[in-house]
Amino acid sequence: EMKKNQDQSMRLDGQLCFALYASSLAMTKAYQKHLQNAGLTYPQYLVMLVLWEHLALSVSEIGELLFLDSGTLTPLLKRLETAGHIKRKRSPEDERRVMVELTSKGKQLKSKLSDVPEMMLKTSQCSRLEAKKLTQQLKLLSHSLREN
Repeated sequence: EMKKNQDQSMRLDGQLCFALYASSLAMTKAYQKHLQNAGLTYPQYLVMLVLWEHLALSVSEIGELLFLDSGTLTPLLKRLETAGHIKRKRSPEDERRVMVELTSKGKQLKSKLSDVPEMMLKTSQCSRLEAKKLTQQLKLLSHSLREN
């Protein structure tokens, strides 16, 4: 019986990590369908979400909020800047800090994409409550994994 449980614990379909990985891939792919008209990738959309919320942030603050390192974030920000959604400039207080702020085009994009959360809720076939509960559980899991 113990051997059978060990075999079960090593099966791919029983792994929480794989269920999260597969869900993450499926979620990103589903978002891409809704974002392609706006010319955004999913990671770019996440950057825009934090900027719509905070208006201006440093590159390091964006990285902390999205758990992205500067090597990943910098090319992403360059593409958003080229597209005219953001502008980057050195902080007058500290030359080492690069500040990122929305352009008017970037601010307008928010209303253009305002239906995405609702469409994703429909796509996921979750109720608002189920989505909220699942989000809370995943935040707790994420926090626990980072703390250990």
